[in-house]
Amino acid sequence: MARIAGVNVPTQKKVVIGLTYIYGIGLVRANQIMKDLEIDMTKRVNQLSDHEILKIREYIDAHIKVEGDLRREVSMNVKRLMDLGCYRGLRHRKGLPVRGQRTHTNARTRKGKAVAIAGKKKVTK
Repeated sequence: MARIAGVNVPTQKKVVIGLTYIYGIGLVRANQIMKDLEIDMTKRVNQLSDHEILKIREYIDAHIKVEGDLRREVSMNVKRLMDLGCYRGLRHRKGLPVRGQRTHTNARTRKGKAVAIAGKKKVTK
């Protein structure tokens, strides 16, 4: 099992797909890494030599912010918005959607499980 940027990359998957298991590397960036390092796109992780794994590791360390550093930067950006008290920061603080989505319906992922509100009881005469 190859360990790159502190993540165990699955051995049976193609290298391009395996690199996407690292936080901060998507499919486009994984393809760019493979092209820059001139590694065959059809190779699987278990077919990589130690030299190729080392090249990938060094390239990621030198050129891409991943895992802990990236998570820290994103959380600091959100914290800065909340401290400023700007609109986006207030939405983060309240746990509501930040990017203009509707909240009358939907937005359950952000708002959490729906809470039932006791309504008026009908009085029959």
